[in-house]
Amino acid sequence: MSICEWKKTSLGEVIALQRGYDLPEQDRNPGAIPVYGSFGITGYHGTARASAPGVTVGRSGASFGVVNYVPVPFWPHNTVLFVTDFKGNDPRFISYLLKTIDLRVLNSGSAQPSLNRNYVYNVPVRIPPARGQQLISDILSAYDDLIENNTKRIKILEEMARSLYREWFVNLCFPGHEKVKMVSSPLGKVPEGWRSSELQALVDDIRDSINPSEIDPNTPYFGLEHLPRRSLNLAEWGRAADVQSTKLRVKQMDILFGKIRPYFHKVGPSPIEGVCSSDTIVLRVRRAHDFGLAVAVTSSDEFVSHATQTSQGTKMPRANWDVLRRYPVVVPPEPLLSTFNDFVTQSVKLIHALLFKNRNLQATRDLLLPRLISGEIDVTKVTKSITP
Repeated sequence: MSICEWKKTSLGEVIALQRGYDLPEQDRNPGAIPVYGSFGITGYHGTARASAPGVTVGRSGASFGVVNYVPVPFWPHNTVLFVTDFKGNDPRFISYLLKTIDLRVLNSGSAQPSLNRNYVYNVPVRIPPARGQQLISDILSAYDDLIENNTKRIKILEEMARSLYREWFVNLCFPGHEKVKMVSSPLGKVPEGWRSSELQALVDDIRDSINPSEIDPNTPYFGLEHLPRRSLNLAEWGRAADVQSTKLRVKQMDILFGKIRPYFHKVGPSPIEGVCSSDTIVLRVRRAHDFGLAVAVTSSDEFVSHATQTSQGTKMPRANWDVLRRYPVVVPPEPLLSTFNDFVTQSVKLIHALLFKNRNLQATRDLLLPRLISGEIDVTKVTKSITP
């Protein structure tokens, strides 16, 4: 498809945008309709205000300019602009087109970044005919679909590990529990053969400080902003070159626990060696076969709740390892502990393998995106060679 077939126009001729609708938390009804805010899904509601497919653009705050493609009916929040008319263009292509535009230069706010749709309308663009739009969408969405499938697999693995921990260690419905009697312990009634312990018997608090200037500038750096909430999928990180103050060394499979505002539930095993923020508690298991239990305990809702309740400070509460190290843990006999550890360890390793696959897919997609949207790559000639 020749670039001569592409049309030069402006965004205002390609799409129509509208500001979303306010929806306070207390006004949301039970339902499965996603509410899209400036960064993505912020919750769910019982009613949709926009049909599928849709495209949203963050219009304010830190997520200013973030573009989301929405495949289902949804509620666009007032923190976004959403497309009300694609004017015959492919919706998914439009989402990719918007991602190639630096919308930050269109900031119409002062103290708070804000995106005005009238500014967006004036942006010059060049778009291909319908067939070209579809081909570009098919290529890029193939990468996105693989990423989404891998992410779903990660979530399933996380939930399986979390459920197994709750079933065996909280509900005490482990294999053969029917034949095991309960006995007294410092922690109350526990199955016979299980022992009372503390978290500090499983892990060490690692405080290996390093100045980022003394290491390879491309060394992975985990800041609190990179740690996801209530997920073991630590898929994002920065570089040591981007930070200055003293950090902590991290080895692969070390457990990172964000100690500022612990209620954010930022905890998970590192997929790679690197450094992390000094506002992180770095935990390393003493014995390899304790890894599964250590991960399960420190990422549990109960432990995070304990860290929150015992944190120090008001505006910026911090978890205190000197308190957390004494968190009670019930340890099962070695055969059961080994079985649980094997399951969790293999789940974490698979999660890490999938997140690295996703990073590679994202990198390839992001390299292709501007070249496809600009017409540099003729999709009619190379579709098979660049499809994942």
